[in-house]
Amino acid sequence: MKSKQITVEKVFAEHKDELKLELLAGKGGLSREIIEPTINRPGLVLAGFTKYFAYKRVQALGNADVFFLRSLTAAERVSCYRQLFAFKIPCLVYSRNLKADEQMLEAAEQAQIPVFRTPLLTMNFINQATIALETIFAPRGSEMGSMVDILGVGVIIKGESGVGKSESVLALIERGYSLVADDIVKVHLEDGKNVIGTSSPLTRDRMEVRGIGIINVAAMFGIKSIRSNKRVDLVISLKPWQDVPDVDRLGLEQQFIEILGLKIPHMIIPIKPGRDIARLIEVAAMHTKLTITGYNPAQELNERLLAQIAANSSRQK
Repeated sequence: MKSKQITVEKVFAEHKDELKLELLAGKGGLSREIIEPTINRPGLVLAGFTKYFAYKRVQALGNADVFFLRSLTAAERVSCYRQLFAFKIPCLVYSRNLKADEQMLEAAEQAQIPVFRTPLLTMNFINQATIALETIFAPRGSEMGSMVDILGVGVIIKGESGVGKSESVLALIERGYSLVADDIVKVHLEDGKNVIGTSSPLTRDRMEVRGIGIINVAAMFGIKSIRSNKRVDLVISLKPWQDVPDVDRLGLEQQFIEILGLKIPHMIIPIKPGRDIARLIEVAAMHTKLTITGYNPAQELNERLLAQIAANSSRQK
């Protein structure tokens, strides 16, 4: 179930440059809702077959559709458009910069259905628009903390105010890693299996450092120090040493935290003066990278110990 309404206007505003969309008619219908995050070709409906019409989707017209319409008389085209617009379709898109005829534009204005044009090839538009719609429709949320890309591992760093998150992130950026988001990480679900983290466009490239203020990370450390989005692979919580009485010294039991319904590996790192927190976060990311590949050093050590115990027991017998 969607948490908010997705309108044609929202998609147009956020993706018009990417999809190269130009509004031709039906401006009054931009508030129409898009129910399904995919694209439909309405050729059969134009030919008169309306059963099973996926009218809740964005409709795309390509070469075959347009040349079929051009083969009809003006009166027949008007009849086609009335039949098409009798359904509550969100909008219609002409691909390949194909020209919409006058009857189409008049019918769209009357029905208040937005009609767009794009220079993209039909299949290219369908592919790119589907990705854009899936991104907009994906479950979303936000996580308090900063996010860094460390050796390809997306790490969200959490902790109470003043615990040292900013200093750790700065140290990681100095070592060549990339900032994804500072203070608040916006997350969305991709393909139902990956949590993607990003920052607000307003604060991208920037972070707050207590005592200094707002700094421009890209200007200070170079464009490679910024990454626009990254999959969340690990969440690290920084906690004062005295607040973590029981520390798992071997790491045999993997902890998880739930984000958007998915379980993400979670580590708690106790901190105190003198500990190199940035280095610990870096090692945690490396450890997670090894774990993703299927290697678990704690499990390997445990198996060695069990094998040694079994060998000793056999010798004693």
